[in-house]
Amino acid sequence: MTFDDYQTAAARTINPSLNPDDRLLDAASGLAEEAGELLAHVRKHRFQQKPIDAAEVMLELGDALWCLTTIASSFGFSLSGRWPHGTWRS
Repeated sequence: MTFDDYQTAAARTINPSLNPDDRLLDAASGLAEEAGELLAHVRKHRFQQKPIDAAEVMLELGDALWCLTTIASSFGFSLSGRWPHGTWRS
């Protein structure tokens, strides 16, 4: 699967009831949340000597990728490097 394929597939799961501003805020907030969850796994491993659950880390990374993809799509960016066709309009 290419980044463009993933971006197309991810777009099918975006909440259609959200307006563009809310979609962007939802995805940006989600990205911050997922980064925090990943950080929690690493912090517990480093400072509490807990083993890292690779499957949990993979889930967090997948969620973060979805959020990142949705943000990129909101701006018309392609994960494969295409530039946007316009500017953000709220």
